[in-house]
Amino acid sequence: MNLPTELPNSKPGLIIFGGGGHAKSIIDLVLAEKKWSIIGIVDDGIEKGSSILGIPVLGDSSILPSLRETGIHNAVNAVGGIGDVQSRLAVFERLRGAGFTLPTVVHPHAFIEPSARVGDGCHLLYGVYVGSDVRIGFGCLLNSGVILSHDCVLGDYVNLSPGALFAGAVTVGDRAQVGMGVTINLGLHIGAGARVGNSAVIKADVPDDFIVHAGEIWPHPGPLNEQRSLE
Repeated sequence: MNLPTELPNSKPGLIIFGGGGHAKSIIDLVLAEKKWSIIGIVDDGIEKGSSILGIPVLGDSSILPSLRETGIHNAVNAVGGIGDVQSRLAVFERLRGAGFTLPTVVHPHAFIEPSARVGDGCHLLYGVYVGSDVRIGFGCLLNSGVILSHDCVLGDYVNLSPGALFAGAVTVGDRAQVGMGVTINLGLHIGAGARVGNSAVIKADVPDDFIVHAGEIWPHPGPLNEQRSLE
């Protein structure tokens, strides 16, 4: 099997794992960043030899070790994982197990304050703002228009949908998912594994593994002990 190699004196080579809708966003982001050379796409469900936005599909995940052996060091996990965070986590483990480095990719029209810190394996799309002294963990996905005000802290594998708005000093646990247009008040905590639906307004802490439904104001009038575990 003839596999691509990273050419000397060129931009660092990078593969993209996943060929769905989020992968298209990542392709455009990486091209806009002008820092990487996209070698191709790896996907277990798309035919080898096809292409996505002009980027060739190289094969399925069985070729990862061979790609790594050709000298390609970098990979981006383009599996969005909305509603199924475990699928995204599994790809991270597969890529790390094959020896790839997982760089953070940042759209040139995202802005990160100098005092903020962003972990590896993250995606920051168009229009993201990361405020002063913010801390972002490994493998987080910040979609277009997300605003993280000063002193926010994200754990690992957090997924923020377009237009989510965080006031200052909000903390978010590992694997939490926050929907489109959500607003979160100052100093609150979103628990690990929680899911906050589109356009919800968060006025109190959200427990671990809890669902706040789309459009809901939390806490809502009435009993606060309603169990909505993801399990």
